[in-house]
Formats: sequence, structure tokens, C-alpha cells
Amino acid sequence: MHERIDEQITFRRLEVLLAFMEGGSLAKAAEMLDTSTVSVHRALHALEEGVRCKLFLHQGRQLIPTDAARTLAATAREVLSTLSSGIRTTREVAGYASSVLRLGSLYSLTLETVPAMIGELKAREMGLEVDLTLGSNTELLDRLSNGTLDAALLAVSELGAEFQTIELFEDEIFFAAPTGSKYAQHKTIDLQACSHEPFVSLHEGFATYHGFQRAFHLAGTTPTVAMTVGDVFSLTSLVSGGVGYTLLPGRIRGFLKDRVHFIPLDSRFQMKQQIGLTFLSIRERDPALLKLGVICRAMAKRFGIRT
Repeated sequence: MHERIDEQITFRRLEVLLAFMEGGSLAKAAEMLDTSTVSVHRALHALEEGVRCKLFLHQGRQLIPTDAARTLAATAREVLSTLSSGIRTTREVAGYASSVLRLGSLYSLTLETVPAMIGELKAREMGLEVDLTLGSNTELLDRLSNGTLDAALLAVSELGAEFQTIELFEDEIFFAAPTGSKYAQHKTIDLQACSHEPFVSLHEGFATYHGFQRAFHLAGTTPTVAMTVGDVFSLTSLVSGGVGYTLLPGRIRGFLKDRVHFIPLDSRFQMKQQIGLTFLSIRERDPALLKLGVICRAMAKRFGIRT
């Protein structure tokens, strides 16, 4: 086992030593490190205590480095260089500052939001390539937590301090019916009056599924679900084919728009989804995410969201 290093010897104090050796004085080292001469002096004194030998000689107010100080400085330069390289490699493995952005998204956002975001990234020549992963809200949050995604476009909820979100837009939930159905001409839909109808739904874990459940909870009734599926486009296709009715976010209206009619819910059951870009708080200074944040805030302004 190697000799234990005294706790007085820290990476920060080794940085101070190198600054002093390069600058040649306490004042110059303090200027380079944006600190005080007192702090520099204390750090150098602590290093002497940690290595248990004389590193400096005093000539009036001047500190003169000894051969021992020069030897320690050479070692410090090597150690700090190795550490810096290791941190850089660690960040690359974790996706930090990578040129490939691992972006997650809800299926429904691939109609307009995702293409618009990628188009903005290319137009601004930010040097980022996008590796896109689609999934449910739950799946995307799990991937963010385990580090396999850098950021995700999803329906925002109470996520806690672990995550940060840049809000993009607010989306209304509609009753979806086949064009030509008996509900297609209704101005609004009373969920209590149609709960006996067959419905189709997304699997649990999707934001729209939870909105579906909440709306019928507000209506005080339980819908009959004929089938569940794993993406919103299959869900919309089931509605167009007459398999059942469902609730869908407004952003899907462009898909099968001639075959599926979107009808507002009665004011008693109206609800909205908050859509935003979510990432781990610990990654907030990641250069790639800072670039993406610029794009998101510009898009949010176009949607009328204050950021």
C-alpha cells in the first residue's frame, strides 16, 4: 500500500504552488488565481506542513523556493495534468461536452417540435449531432437518471431538484373521434355522457395516459378501454379506424387530420400538458446543453412562453 498523503496536501494547494512558481511572487500568484496574497501564503505554508520539509526560504518579504519546492512543483504539474485528462475522459464517457447530443423525446413531439429543434441546431451551426431516442415520460426520465440520455423533451410534472426544465409550450388535451362519428359535430364533450363508449389508450407511463385517467376521474366515471398501445401514432390510427375514442394532445392534430376530429373537452374536464426540455441539474453547465438551452429559449419565445 502506498504512503498515505497528508490531508494538508490538496489539488487546490498544488495549483497555488504552480501559480507561485510561474508568477514568482505572492502577489502575482494571487492575481492569476483571483484570490488574496494571504490565501496564497496560507496555502503554501499548509503544503510545507503536509510534506514535512522546508519548501521556501525567507528573504525579507520574499519567498524563495527550494529544490524541494521545485521537485514538488514538477510532480504537481504531472498529477494535475493526469487528473485533468481523467476528468475530461470521464465527462466524455458520461456524454458531457460531447459533439453527439443524446436527446430523448415523446413520440408526439416528432411531428413538429423535434424537427424544428434539430433544424435550429443545424441553422446555427452549433456543431452538435443528435442521437434521438423515443419513449414514454417514465422511460425518458429513467434514462436521464441513469445517464443514457443527456436531455429529453417530455411532459413536465413535479420532478424535484434532481432535474431542471426549460418550458417550451402548453398543450391542450382534446377528445378524439373518427371523422363522421356522432360526436364529431359537438362543440365540447361531456365525458360523463360518453363514458359508456369504447375507448383506446396508451400504456401506463405515458403522460397522455395519466391525463386520460385524470380526466375520467374528474368525471367520476371509469371508461371501458378496448385496447392499449405503446405510441401515440398507433393510438390515433385506432381512433381513425373506429376501434374506440380517446383523449389526445393538440400537437397530434396534424397526423391523420382528415380522419380524426379533435373536440374540446367541457370546461369541467379541461386540462393541459406543460412540454419542456428536461435534464439533470448536475449537467446544467454542460456546453452541449447550454447550446441546446439557447435553442429552447428561442423556441419558447415563439410559443409565447417567458423563460
